[in-house]
Amino acid sequence: MASDTQPGQSTIENDWLKSYWMPFTPNKAFKAAPRLYERADGFHYHTSDGRKILDAFSGLWCCNLGHRHPKIVDAMKAQIDELDYSSAFNFGHPKIFELANVISAQFPGDLDNVFFVNSGSEAADTALKIAIAYHRLKGEGTRTRLIGRVNGYHGVGFGGISVGGMVNNRKFFGSLLPGVDHLTFPYDMATQAFSRGEPDIDVEPFMKELEGIIALHDASTIAAVIVEPFAGSGGVFVPPKKYLKRLREVTKKHGILLIVDEVISGFGRMGAANAVTHYGVEPDIVTMAKGINNGAVPMGAAIVRKEIYDTFMDEMPTGVEFFHGYTYSGHPLAAAAALATQQAIAEEDVYDRARELAPYFEEAVHSLKGEPNVTDIRNVGLAAGVTVASRDGASGARGGEVFLKTYENGVAIRANGDHLAIAPILTMGRAEIDETVEAFRKGLRAVA
Repeated sequence: MASDTQPGQSTIENDWLKSYWMPFTPNKAFKAAPRLYERADGFHYHTSDGRKILDAFSGLWCCNLGHRHPKIVDAMKAQIDELDYSSAFNFGHPKIFELANVISAQFPGDLDNVFFVNSGSEAADTALKIAIAYHRLKGEGTRTRLIGRVNGYHGVGFGGISVGGMVNNRKFFGSLLPGVDHLTFPYDMATQAFSRGEPDIDVEPFMKELEGIIALHDASTIAAVIVEPFAGSGGVFVPPKKYLKRLREVTKKHGILLIVDEVISGFGRMGAANAVTHYGVEPDIVTMAKGINNGAVPMGAAIVRKEIYDTFMDEMPTGVEFFHGYTYSGHPLAAAAALATQQAIAEEDVYDRARELAPYFEEAVHSLKGEPNVTDIRNVGLAAGVTVASRDGASGARGGEVFLKTYENGVAIRANGDHLAIAPILTMGRAEIDETVEAFRKGLRAVA
């Protein structure tokens, strides 16, 4: 039932907020003291109470070019006047085919064919379905098992939370998908705290663990391994050097597909179009979303090797080759925003700028070492995680307070329990990095 109280009116109960069930948010606490953005431009949000907030988290890892980028805004306005919607089921529109070519040109090897969806969650579930169906079409229908990683995040679909390894995302939802194993996350805070970039440790114990899982079930039963280049949502935990390359070697040896989830790392966060290019790895499937169109319209995708696509085309010679898709797959507005985003990235040398800013960002973030309660700092590219000591019996409380104090200081970061993350807009400069870190520093000191 709607409330008579309107936005902007002050009431103790904030009644007009009650109907919206917010995602990944403590609803009761938020609605008692809401933080409402009314508009945005460039690097900043503007709140309903007249404050200007520096966006040090690129929206939610997605607004890599800042807010209301003129090129993207103009493209979306033109598109809505031209074609508002087109089904992707037995129909198409030129921009989505153009976008597929633009995207595939940015990936290594024969990662050529793009399946568009509407989010990173959908991209992950799509990739898992492709992997299982591919093996069945190849005559290896026993390959149904999946391997994820502890602390991994692959969205909130049942496939994604099954292969994901974040406890709170899993524990409320029953037994999830059967036949899923999880690798240990290759980061030990006790021995690797305050690492800069990729820790320089031996990766072979982690490969031995994978080989053990494969030996236990037999390779003929395993469809795919899915990992992130770094665990963004889990707190910006970074695997060691050579980890992804060795993972590719082991999976390839056993005929297991490697899926790399680049929903967070893609489109510049690593100073490259994608992390697999940065690491020199050619997986079988890569998922993406967020930065694909600067967060302007929901969009995601999975790109696959040509041989995978060709298998579907050859083994299903007539009719629908892949029984999967969404009402809004390849939406014209999302495609227009994505094309404009990709053009802006190229014209503004965004990847080079991000790569050049990364060393300064690293130094700035690690200057927080020694601040109250800071137990670890990690970084890679333009992403960083800071862990604060948990309070006895109140895990996450201190991190939540630091998040709020940093916001009070005029900067928006991200909190996941006692792990706090920074993901600056890729076109920011040193001044914005300094402002972010100093607001964070004040937040840490205020909570001490």
